[in-house]
Amino acid sequence: MAQVKDLPTRPRLPHLHRRRPPPPRNNRQNDPEAQEEAPGLAGEARLVTEPYHGHASPSPAQCLAIRDALLAFHSFPDEFAPFRLRRLGLSPEDDGGPPAPRPTVLDGLVITLLSQNSTDAISRRAFASLKAAFPSWDQVVDEEGKGLEDAIRCGGLAATKAARIRAILRGVREKRGAICLEYLQELSVDEVKRELSQFKGIGPKTVACVLMFYLQKDDFTVDTHVLRITTAIGWVPPTATREKRSQVPRKPRAPMLFVP
Repeated sequence: MAQVKDLPTRPRLPHLHRRRPPPPRNNRQNDPEAQEEAPGLAGEARLVTEPYHGHASPSPAQCLAIRDALLAFHSFPDEFAPFRLRRLGLSPEDDGGPPAPRPTVLDGLVITLLSQNSTDAISRRAFASLKAAFPSWDQVVDEEGKGLEDAIRCGGLAATKAARIRAILRGVREKRGAICLEYLQELSVDEVKRELSQFKGIGPKTVACVLMFYLQKDDFTVDTHVLRITTAIGWVPPTATREKRSQVPRKPRAPMLFVP
């Protein structure tokens, strides 16, 4: 009888003990862990509050333990490698790879929109088809037929996504005079969220992806699976609203990013 090779075992995720949250403090304004100063739109200081004040988990150590366990089992995804290089201030040439054009912020927004209700592979194929049919974003806005819809049809929900893409491009051109979102590089996380959330079809998950990958800013994407798991292991209070669950405590945020 032929021998059956041992299958690789799934690494055990670290056990996360639920800790009783500390009692609330009387004077939260003097608590440096609950708030910090950040510049406002007009240079005025405003308070940035932790989303779950008084909730003990997750700690930075817990975040790192989960990240390391996931990396040990799945390894680092190849499709995220360019973002890791950018995070480290490197280019593909520095890693021994061929030079690759750097996607713009607007490219990232459209790619992420196309990924809604689809897979990354299919959405990137739809984006490549879009760019082949329309070399410039102005052509997308000015086109009056169904060329955009046809170009992204392989990504699913073509009519809805085409209408939203065109509305975003038109809105940016009317507001900024040119179809470009590179100005978002100079804005804070909260300012970027306000700018992008005004567009129909752009919700917290899409905004977080643009912030993390295409703007290289600290944020965290929460999808249905992340929400379910973090609630089950006690990282998120079960009574929190869905909007608030998308926020990440400021201290453990950096270790939670999958692209270091």
